[in-house]
This record gives sequence, C-alpha cells and structure tokens, in this order.
Amino acid sequence: MEKTGALHQRLNRVSDLVGDLLVDAFHYLALFAIGGAVVWSAVHAFVGMAANGRASIDDILLLFIYLELGAMVGIYFKTKHMPVRFLIYVGITALTRLLVGDIATHHTLEWGIVTVPVAILLLALANLVVRYGSARFPSSAASDRP
Repeated sequence: MEKTGALHQRLNRVSDLVGDLLVDAFHYLALFAIGGAVVWSAVHAFVGMAANGRASIDDILLLFIYLELGAMVGIYFKTKHMPVRFLIYVGITALTRLLVGDIATHHTLEWGIVTVPVAILLLALANLVVRYGSARFPSSAASDRP
C-alpha cells in the first residue's frame, strides 16, 4: 500500500511539473505572438503615416493604443499578472480616437456623440475603482512580491 501511495505522489509531482511547463510554454508563445503582432501593426501604421507624409491626431492616438498594448504585454511578461488598468487605458484611448475622428469627419456636434465622453468618464471611474481597490485591498500575490 505504501508503494502505491508513493507512486501516486510521484505521478502527481510529474503531472504538475509537465502541466506547469506546458502552461508556461503557452504563455510565452502567446506573449511573443501578441507582442510581435503589436509591433508589426505599429510599424505598418507608422510606415503608412510616413508614406502619406503626415500624421493626423487619429494616427497618433492609434500609435498610443499600440504603445499601451505593448506595455501591457511587457508587464504581463515580467509579472505574470494582467494589468487591467492598461485595458481601461486602451479603451479610453480608443474612445477618444473615435470621438476625435467623428468630430473631424462630420464637423457637427450632435447629442448622440455625448455617449462617447460619458463612456470615457465611466472608464475613468472604473480605473479609479481598480486603483483604489488594489491599493486598499492588495492581493496576496501582490503583497508577496518585493
């Protein structure tokens, strides 16, 4: 009976090691793929701006979105934690880009456009809640880090 228990424990350790290895391999592969796609897209957008000979505010905000996505990948790569705040920043920047592009295209202000600044305000408030929550109630993983 002891041999069976020892074999069971060894099998559990091996399966945990193999599982951890596969999960880490997937994370690294996915991070490199996402990071590469962000860099590729940013370079493509920048080359397009250079070919046009100008960069609009819409283009610059797009580059900021790529910067935020790249920073998010880098932070996840280093800490193994998804920075939710960066997703909120991407959403705010994307909505700002939509707002600026819509106003630049139509040159009119309508009441329907008010929904975008309201959404930006809600995302800013969500960011405030996330920051307050992480400062006031840190997770055990965050408090264990140096």
